[in-house]
Order: sequence, then structure tokens, then C-alpha cells
Amino acid sequence: MDLFILGGIIWSVSFATIIVTSFLAIVVAFGLVSSPLALLIPALAFLGGLLFASIGMCFTALASNIDFFNFPSFLYITPMFLLSGTFFPLTILPDAIQTIAFTLLPLTHLVSLTRTLTLGKMEPLLGLSPEVITALSVVWMLIAALAFFFLSIFLMRRKLVK
Repeated sequence: MDLFILGGIIWSVSFATIIVTSFLAIVVAFGLVSSPLALLIPALAFLGGLLFASIGMCFTALASNIDFFNFPSFLYITPMFLLSGTFFPLTILPDAIQTIAFTLLPLTHLVSLTRTLTLGKMEPLLGLSPEVITALSVVWMLIAALAFFFLSIFLMRRKLVK
């Protein structure tokens, strides 16, 4: 049973890594990458894929019916897109929103690290230096990915055994 859960997560992680690597090749071909650190983006995609696949598996384990998926979509994913620096820089938001985004939203860390690896520079956020933000983001993503991974295994095991 655990292998089926693990297989679903691994499929999502490998799919994310392949898509991001393909997209990176296109972006490099157009000359939009200005840092050799961009070679680390597939590894970051693997970590981000693990994190989001595990979060998705947790939501799947908690779902009682198909209508349940409206809640994470509208209450988690949409605000995450708007507040994670995906479309506009976080620095234009108030400090309270920046703190919430940096503390609670995984996409904030993924976007920040991807921009840093692609452009070779990072804007200071919350009065922290770029090096501190990078280190905190990597550690945050590693801890969250592992926590959600084991939580998803536990929740799915509990759901499937019922």
C-alpha cells in the first residue's frame, strides 16, 4: 500500500522535474538566463515537486468527496499565487503580508529560489540579506517537504485502511 502512495508522489515529482527542465532549456535558448546557477533549477524542481506532491496527497487523503477540492483551491492555492511573488515582487506588499507569505506559503520559497538561480541575484526581503533568505528558503522547503511527505503517507494509510 505504501508503494502505491510513494509511486503517486514519485510520478508527480518526476513529472515536475521533467517539465521544469524542458522549460529551462527553452528559456536558456532564448537567452533569458543570466546565471550559471540555473543548472541547479532541476534539483530545486525535484524538491518543489516533492513538497507540492506531498501537500496534494495530504489534501487527497482528507477529501471526503470531489467537492472538498474546492476548499484548497480557493482558500490555499489562489492566495498562494497572488501573495508568493509569482506575478509581482513581494517587496511592494506590506511587511505583515511578506511575513505571512514567507512563513506559510511554500510557493514563496520556490519562486524566490528560482529567480535567484535564474538571475543570479535576490532582492532583500523583510530586512534580511539575500544569503539569509536563500538559506532559510532551502531549509524551510526541506523540512516542509519531509514533514508533508511523512504526513501524506500517514494520512493515506489511515484513509485506505478504513
